[in-house]
Amino acid sequence: MSTIYHNLRPGISVNAGGRTSTGVVWAPFADAVAVEKDDGSKFPLMRAGYGYWENHELPLKEGDLYLINIDNQKKMPDPASLLQPGGVHSHSMVISTDAFVWNDKQWKGISDDELIIYELHTGTFSPGGNFRGIIQKLAYLKDIGINAIELMPVAQFPGNRNWGYDGVFPYAVQNSYGGPNDLQKLVDACHNAGLAVILDVVYNHLGPEGNYLENFGPYFTDKYKTPWGKAVNFDDAWCDGVRHFFLENALFWLQDYHIDGLRLDAVHAIKDAGATHFLAGLKQKVNELNKKTGRHHFLIAEVDLNDVRYINPFEKGGYNMDLQWCDEFHHALHALVTGEEDGYYSDFGGIGPLVKSFNNAYVYDGIYSPHRRKTFGSKTNGQPGHKFVVFAQNHDQTGNRIMGERLSSMVNFEMQKLIAAAYLLSPFTPMLFMGEEYGEQNPFLYFTSHSDPRLIKNIHEGRKEEFKDFMGEQKPHDPQAEETFRKSELTPEHLWSSQQGRLLSWYKKLLRLRKNSSLWKGDFRSHFKADILNDQTILIMGKNHSNEIKLVLNFGTNPFEYKSGKGYNIAECSACKEWLGPVSGKAELLKKNKVLIPAESIVILKR
Repeated sequence: MSTIYHNLRPGISVNAGGRTSTGVVWAPFADAVAVEKDDGSKFPLMRAGYGYWENHELPLKEGDLYLINIDNQKKMPDPASLLQPGGVHSHSMVISTDAFVWNDKQWKGISDDELIIYELHTGTFSPGGNFRGIIQKLAYLKDIGINAIELMPVAQFPGNRNWGYDGVFPYAVQNSYGGPNDLQKLVDACHNAGLAVILDVVYNHLGPEGNYLENFGPYFTDKYKTPWGKAVNFDDAWCDGVRHFFLENALFWLQDYHIDGLRLDAVHAIKDAGATHFLAGLKQKVNELNKKTGRHHFLIAEVDLNDVRYINPFEKGGYNMDLQWCDEFHHALHALVTGEEDGYYSDFGGIGPLVKSFNNAYVYDGIYSPHRRKTFGSKTNGQPGHKFVVFAQNHDQTGNRIMGERLSSMVNFEMQKLIAAAYLLSPFTPMLFMGEEYGEQNPFLYFTSHSDPRLIKNIHEGRKEEFKDFMGEQKPHDPQAEETFRKSELTPEHLWSSQQGRLLSWYKKLLRLRKNSSLWKGDFRSHFKADILNDQTILIMGKNHSNEIKLVLNFGTNPFEYKSGKGYNIAECSACKEWLGPVSGKAELLKKNKVLIPAESIVILKR
């Protein structure tokens, strides 16, 4: 009889020799479970306890197509399928992830405090719109200075166009992206180029089309609600089988695909009142894997609660996530440079919130939030800076705008350079969103390719309701239209303007500065302190035993004269002619112990 936490991964696994397979299905309310091949032949699974059904000698080999037959009434794709070659409503395919020959034996991973992340969407990042297209651009990515790519979800979703958060087969690699083998090739190529790979996974809900999980067992619960669909059952009756399904899924990506880290989507919507929260249980499993393999795997939580419990260590009652997305840094920066005050941006604006975020990560850290109408957040005292992932743009903050516009189409060129410096040189882990490094002008829109007319209509109405605070007179693009997807593709490099090419050089310059200075190593949050110089200017002082630096960020439209003190030299200025700015050179800004800080610029002082 199986243990409550099964010792085998769900789904069909090819046995050694490749002539037979092992099948594991969790269906606690079924009276009979069988695997049915596309030729109609059926092979029963045997009841194994705790809702599991097993057969260790299935006559299935790699490439066979099959469905799971429940009680001789329902025939459905395998919820733990590894490949859906015909899409979400078609047969599953038997594959072996063990067949791939890896060339990354020397790869041990990248330390959390060294990460420089680049978020991308596989379908719109390259002309091919697939994993092979990413491989072709790895040299470009490495040259920028990033050392980790973060893939938006690649678990099988309906159709060919989707952000990935509507995935319905958590173990299956999206067929239109190239499937399992091409994902393994991408990760292998990344590791050989010195790049880590982070995969976005969704454990708070599944998408609405092609979601067959409910036919197998109580994967979902009515105890909780999410904005996107039924909540996953992590703590209600029969939750052990559900927890096992998703714990094994996380380990599957790390083991079978050599993924370095998982970005866990909206973990505040993972509801678990049990003694060991799902996230804590997952972190324990990852720690065990790290000890076993000698490689560094890590977990990044997207959480909207400003709650350090998610990143606190186990001994402090935390879930011990390695890093977390810090939306409030984005909100403070965005509201300052755009002046927007709609929705949650109403809690920000002006120079103060950004200075507080530079110093504390969270802006709302136990103070009253007018937008939420309540006291919100917790203190971040003692938390290392690298635990907070900050950004000026990401898929959510860009794509969930009604018109999907990027900052590069909302602010001028001088401000783009200043924004880049603000977060790339922050005392936190920086993350770029694809295309921002050269000022991409194409939007990043929300797109889908569902087949259910009622669902398509509901998505239209749902997005209008969800983002009504931001709409104004604007009308959203049709998510189903292929044109919406095409508008979101990145511009080929040969079509960039000279200004875009220079902006890319600026990003490279900033990242070289960050990587080559000891100030951004170790507990680098303790090296930095931000202060307000005036209502438009921030001074960030960075100092350790061997380096001293001053970052003067002027977000105003007028120049500002700063008394720098003795011994400081201008290391860089975004407003200089070298960066297509209005200032001829650094010498023009020096006046004894004073430095002229041009409008909408950063001046970097060193001694």
